[in-house]
Amino acid sequence: MSQRAPWTVGEVADLTRLSIRTLHHYDAIGLLRPSGRSEGNYRLYTPADLGRLHRVLTFRDLGFPLAEIARLLDAPAVEQLAALNLRAALLRTELGRVQRQLEQVTSLLGERPGEGAFPMNNDDIKEIFDGFDHQQYEPEVQERWGDTDAYRQSAERTRRYTKADWTRIKAEGEALNAQYTALMDRGVSPTSTEAQAVAAEHRAYFQRWFYDPSVEMMRGLAAMWVQDERFTRNIDRARSGLAAYQSAAVTAWADAQG
Repeated sequence: MSQRAPWTVGEVADLTRLSIRTLHHYDAIGLLRPSGRSEGNYRLYTPADLGRLHRVLTFRDLGFPLAEIARLLDAPAVEQLAALNLRAALLRTELGRVQRQLEQVTSLLGERPGEGAFPMNNDDIKEIFDGFDHQQYEPEVQERWGDTDAYRQSAERTRRYTKADWTRIKAEGEALNAQYTALMDRGVSPTSTEAQAVAAEHRAYFQRWFYDPSVEMMRGLAAMWVQDERFTRNIDRARSGLAAYQSAAVTAWADAQG
């Protein structure tokens, strides 16, 4: 096959292993329009066109939708960098999640058969959570919520949790922290749509593992994270200022629920 420029659509398809139909689609949506036409009105691609195609495929492999790619490629460089920085942060979060899953699998493989199936005591839980002793909050928790369905629901669920369950709970909590801190690193406001989306995931985390929190309960938790220095200190172990940021994000999410 000839390697000369310009290239026909068939030659570009052979070079890139894309289908001719895909290239025609890219042309139709304005993502990659060939710069030239032959005397017979056939599409002709220049080296610059193939350079743009390379960037299109790179963005596509990173998970960007085609419409977003089309917008980004014609946007200022600073906007492209912001989008790539966000994608890098998300990929780092995903990499951390996969690494934690691998560690969990490795831990389970090292246990005696059936060992992880037994419910854990407070010392076991404290060890998993790096010395954090949730029991110090138990009297206050009982005073505030002991008569609520949420407290009874949480007590019933957690009583049955095994080491594998608590390890997963910790990993998912760390993944939430990583999402919040990625937004903090980018300077995204805690009241933004992005931060509220993480706050919604935060509520789903409680719902999945502990109890079904109402909007007002989430608002109360958010306030406690910054009003009680014990909670603030523990949350800020992951990142200074994290407690205030996630409190503001959850509060903004609660406000948006009406």
